[in-house]
Amino acid sequence: MTAETNRYESAVARYFEAWNTRDAQALAKAVAAAWAADGTYTDPLADVSGHEQIAAVIAGAHAQFPGFSFRLTGAVDGHHDLARFSWELVSDADGSAPVAGSDVITVDGGGRIRTVHGFLDRVPEGVAG
Repeated sequence: MTAETNRYESAVARYFEAWNTRDAQALAKAVAAAWAADGTYTDPLADVSGHEQIAAVIAGAHAQFPGFSFRLTGAVDGHHDLARFSWELVSDADGSAPVAGSDVITVDGGGRIRTVHGFLDRVPEGVAG
């Protein structure tokens, strides 16, 4: 594994740690560890910046899908401070995955996320996309 590959995989691992954190205090810490202070998150349902707003989007996803966790599907692919990866939102109870997507991130020199551009590839009826 090259240093660059490790940098992208580490950033994505911190990203998933944040998305899978449910406790508000722990979530704030996980978001701060994953994103740069001026980091952004944009997908079809949200366009936010800063740690507080990003944490609010994550908390909102947990409120909408209680008992679900995000998991990486496939490999992280990166170059030139960009990385892309795919994910699923999986039921902790039965393993079903009603939501799936792909994200493209940019990372800063310290490996923290500067931007996320998310795409929803699969959503259940009633969820805007």
